[in-house]
Amino acid sequence: MTDLDTLEGDLLAQVAAASDEAALDGVRVAALGKKGSVSELLKTLGAMTPDERKVRGPLINGLRDRVQGALGARREALAEAALSARLSAERIDVTLPVREAPEVRGRIHPISQVMDEIAAIFAAMGFSVAEGPDIETDDYNFTALNFPPGHPAREMHDTFFLAPDRNGQRKVLRTHTSPVQIRTMRSKAPPIRVICPGRTYRHDSDQTHTPMFHQVEGLVIDKTANIANLKWVLEEFCRTFFEVEAVKMRFRPSFFPFTEPSAEVDIQCSRKGGEIRFGEGTDWLEILGCGMVHPNVLRNCGLDPDSVQGFAFGMGIDRIAMLKYGMPDLRPFFEADARWLDHYGFRPLDIPSLVSGLTG
Repeated sequence: MTDLDTLEGDLLAQVAAASDEAALDGVRVAALGKKGSVSELLKTLGAMTPDERKVRGPLINGLRDRVQGALGARREALAEAALSARLSAERIDVTLPVREAPEVRGRIHPISQVMDEIAAIFAAMGFSVAEGPDIETDDYNFTALNFPPGHPAREMHDTFFLAPDRNGQRKVLRTHTSPVQIRTMRSKAPPIRVICPGRTYRHDSDQTHTPMFHQVEGLVIDKTANIANLKWVLEEFCRTFFEVEAVKMRFRPSFFPFTEPSAEVDIQCSRKGGEIRFGEGTDWLEILGCGMVHPNVLRNCGLDPDSVQGFAFGMGIDRIAMLKYGMPDLRPFFEADARWLDHYGFRPLDIPSLVSGLTG
């Protein structure tokens, strides 16, 4: 065997052993590069005699051609193997179930769902939705609502106060959505019929209280609004929200600075078997507060209590959501646990309405 045969055998063996494109390119450079073994042989042709060139030229050129052919064939084989591996890895198993679309997999948080339910119910009774800022002035949050200077709600142990601004005024994270009522009465002439849902903030944290929670309040102002109207509105809301044919309510005298007279409202329920059911039983459960708007509040909003009157009510959205959907603890509402949301959440397209049903 000649030296050319030996070199050819070694080069073809290296080409066949190349496991990837990088290794194959290394063989190419070692054989056909500027200083490759085949290239060095080609350089010797110039120093040969014509007779030697006739004999050695075809042998060396043939070696070069066969090595180039082997490199090309191996490159195609590696490319085909890589494509086969990719197709195998990316193969779609058509026997697997189809994945749900994002709009089907996603869930609406119970708080958002209940807000929509509340809005749908009150919209059917002619109420519109009013909103306001979470950060309020002392006037909107306390003074205009008839809170006296020494009222406990103004203390830091109950309320989140912000640092004083350049004017020395200390704003507050609103403790209720009642400031929205003040803003509405100061910007809109009666008749007024609004609900005010939103976030509120207080120094509370336990199984049924969190520092940030949600509240909805209602306000009606006109010439003849009275306790009988208030009672009907609340009965209609509770009956529709809890989806029962009828619900008994009990109004207990209470005190709120912004209403006079004021009342706490209990609704009929049953606690048998550790489960709360509304519209039946002999037990009572406190659910909201209400009353006729205090004359001082009307005056603070530029309204004449001798010409107009009205009523207001308020309830915790988180609390009634817990009662309706059987949630034992308020804290998971705000823990961002996808498992909890998957269990208690609602499908995005189950939009509450009085026609199709509040809960889909």
